[in-house]
Amino acid sequence: MLKAIAIIAVVLAVGIAAVLVFALTKPDTFRVERSLAVKAPADAIYPHVADFHFWMSWSPYEERDPAMKRTFGRTTSGKGATYAWDGNNNVGAGHMEILEASTSSKLRIKLDFERPFEGHNTAEFTFVPQGDATLVTWAMYGPAPFMSKVMQVFINMDNMIGKDFEAGLASLKKLTEK
Repeated sequence: MLKAIAIIAVVLAVGIAAVLVFALTKPDTFRVERSLAVKAPADAIYPHVADFHFWMSWSPYEERDPAMKRTFGRTTSGKGATYAWDGNNNVGAGHMEILEASTSSKLRIKLDFERPFEGHNTAEFTFVPQGDATLVTWAMYGPAPFMSKVMQVFINMDNMIGKDFEAGLASLKKLTEK
């Protein structure tokens, strides 16, 4: 019996060590990006992203917790605008601040997660005219600390976050192509 327990302990230790070593091979940064052509001019789409009050009408994260507490700063649109949320386990808690707002072309947001995991990332939206449409790109990037690398062994972050970005861009398209 003691020999069986020892064998199980060794197998578990080797398995855990393998996961940790594999996690070390993951990149130190990450980037998730999705794009969608929207048949609307950039200046018709941009306000829906540049004003945090409008996020409730298109962001996939807003629907995951109807009871989520939202706090808007004195400025909710453009550079310096802030927004904080505190919700259930599906949305966690965090805050955003618009760092760069180039009217109808680019928006860069400091994105800080407090829970379920701490994270400090950048979200970026770009709006590139393409004939009668605008290519809208939603990206998020930042450092990948060790715990993030361990999670990446089991979870494909690009697929997980990318699906949310695709849903958000589709909602933004539907909202602005009316």
